[in-house]
Amino acid sequence: VGDDGRIMFDEEELKMILGFKRGVDYIEVGCGTTNKAYGDYVGILKINNKGEYYITCQCCPMCPLESVTLEDFEKHAFKEGSGKWKSNIWVHYENEDRVPLSKTPLMKYYTHQANVANWKDAANRKRNFHRDEFIHCSSCKKERRFRLRGRQEIKEYHDALTNKSWTCSLFPHQKITCNTEEERPSLRASRGCPRAATCQGCLSCYCKGCIKCRFEDCNCQECRDFMLYAEP
Repeated sequence: VGDDGRIMFDEEELKMILGFKRGVDYIEVGCGTTNKAYGDYVGILKINNKGEYYITCQCCPMCPLESVTLEDFEKHAFKEGSGKWKSNIWVHYENEDRVPLSKTPLMKYYTHQANVANWKDAANRKRNFHRDEFIHCSSCKKERRFRLRGRQEIKEYHDALTNKSWTCSLFPHQKITCNTEEERPSLRASRGCPRAATCQGCLSCYCKGCIKCRFEDCNCQECRDFMLYAEP
């Protein structure tokens, strides 16, 4: 990465990939993915010097897919929901056939921050589940439930969690005070997990960090680390 934050591509390590082309601020290579029933879907992978990945499909002369995300390219090839584009999308080398992206130097140019919007759209479509969480009021110590069913609700919970002086009066979903009764213990035991009502945190509903609960405009340590170092 140069002083201006732009990626400087190493042409020597990329020119062995078939279809390699160098532009002013981008590179292109031939790529594809294979559907066992319908065969190969080929396209052109474009990576600009911001680290954004896009594919133009060439599966047929009239294919309308142009500059779409890697996930949308998978969906077009009827591989929706696999979430393994690093392995499913391949390139050709001069002396090797169908090398997964994960085994090529192309992956070092992937910039998570540049592709955040793509991840956000994918997470919303797949409806990643987050169980309900509780926050203690700093004044009355009562627990208040936050339902995390959408990105906005998750953001409200995230902001409340980082506020060490959070009180009942700041509850975003309805007007309550410290005099408002908290939920009965039997109700608080349920976190809304689709597998088990009293789930204490399974892999399907307890999240330590994903694109739905980490925010690019937040300065907390967890969000900063996620945006800098998260794997695609």
